[in-house]
Amino acid sequence: MQLTDSDILFAIRQGNVRVFETVFRKHYQALCNYACGILKDMDDAEEMVQGMFLKLWEQREEIEITVSLKSYLYRAVHNTCLNRLKHLKVQEVYRQHVGEYLENNHESATDLLDKDELEIRISDALEKLPEQCRLIFKMSRFEELKYQEIADRLGLSIKTVENQIGKALKIMRAELSDYLPIFLFLFLFR
Repeated sequence: MQLTDSDILFAIRQGNVRVFETVFRKHYQALCNYACGILKDMDDAEEMVQGMFLKLWEQREEIEITVSLKSYLYRAVHNTCLNRLKHLKVQEVYRQHVGEYLENNHESATDLLDKDELEIRISDALEKLPEQCRLIFKMSRFEELKYQEIADRLGLSIKTVENQIGKALKIMRAELSDYLPIFLFLFLFR
């Protein structure tokens, strides 16, 4: 028996994992291909689609869908990708700002700071982070894991990972304010 969109949504709202997995498997690859067409990067596309499905599951009880399920999924991925592109654009503006700062001051990054001193300051700042926050930050910035990979490895929600990264960056910015242009370049825009 074929389920209607209403039946599927009702089952998902009730926490039916099997129905949710069926929807995920049915639409995942096509949504990734669609997202890749927007982002031009399959890894980013997969991360956006996974994040959209995660959000759908986490907010399943509150979500009201007034169009077909398929239309909703495509629109959600589209909006998620547009937000990602905006984020990337902001990152590029900051990269250019840091580059102009260095160029205008006629100094290279290594001229601006003593590498050993910066490494000590970064190490000290990392030690001031709470344990879980430090672990998540290191996994993100040094192991270059995506938020979803960190969440999966640590058994946390992606929102928790995002919050911990935000907390870490706030503390690191405060601790390394003397090196802010370099800190922005090294840690925020990877």
